Amino acid sequence: MTDAAIEVSGLVKSYGGVRAVDELDLTIKRGEIFALLGPNGAGKSTTVEILEGFRGRDGGDVSVLGIDPVMATRSWRERVGVMLQSTSPRSFLTAREALDHAGRLYSAPRDVDEMLEAVGLTQKAEDKPQELSGGQRRRLDVALALIGRPELVFLDEPTTGFDPEARRQFWTLVESIAADGTTVVLTTHYLDEADHLADRIGIISAGRLVALDTPEGLRRRASGARVSWREGTTTHAEHTETPTAFLRGLLARHDGEIERLEVTHPSLEDVYLDLIGVQHESASPVAAPAKGQEERA
Repeated sequence: MTDAAIEVSGLVKSYGGVRAVDELDLTIKRGEIFALLGPNGAGKSTTVEILEGFRGRDGGDVSVLGIDPVMATRSWRERVGVMLQSTSPRSFLTAREALDHAGRLYSAPRDVDEMLEAVGLTQKAEDKPQELSGGQRRRLDVALALIGRPELVFLDEPTTGFDPEARRQFWTLVESIAADGTTVVLTTHYLDEADHLADRIGIISAGRLVALDTPEGLRRRASGARVSWREGTTTHAEHTETPTAFLRGLLARHDGEIERLEVTHPSLEDVYLDLIGVQHESASPVAAPAKGQEERA
């Protein structure tokens, strides 16, 4: 057993002559929470679907828990949990029945009642998906992905539709399963979510990995700070590589308090937008066929 849960080398996938994934290399360590970010059409979803074994590839080598996903066996499937970006809002099964049915597919599933409590659905256990809110359905999707005690779980836009409190509860759940040794691969459009949860972040643009680092490491890529203040009815703002020296000069030019003085350092969102900006402007967004329209391993 290696330290890597996922190893990808030279991954290529094309649609209609356009490369959605272009010679991508990536290693995800066992036990880490890894966030994969990128704008729509950048190749993020295609990459994840290849790793899940739901989509074939045109080139490159892929190993997920030591197995090529195109050669996936039932025993491999038991070790991998998948939360889809969207699922059917209608079912004949209640939340409890759906989890009980899914749990029977695994040799050592989690307890259904414990899983319902973990995702905050105890009071909705006897409701069907069409009777749940959008956020509650996403919680059920999370529970279905985790019921089999996977070694590796893919969470695709998991908190879409969650209110702020529910998002925080979900973050606690993800941290708890990671603490138990589960590797988590998370895709999200919420930069604060990636910043809070991820041990490392990979950013994809135009089918290529343009950055791979810890959240703090990514923030360090941006230098300087923005200093803003108000004089009378005019608001001033300056970007400076030496904010301390700039503030000394600003204070020397003013008597007393400076109105609305702020010093803002670049955020993870600033770095992300800078990284995807130039590369993605020249990219041609590619809409991948939906799962099921291509081969399933």
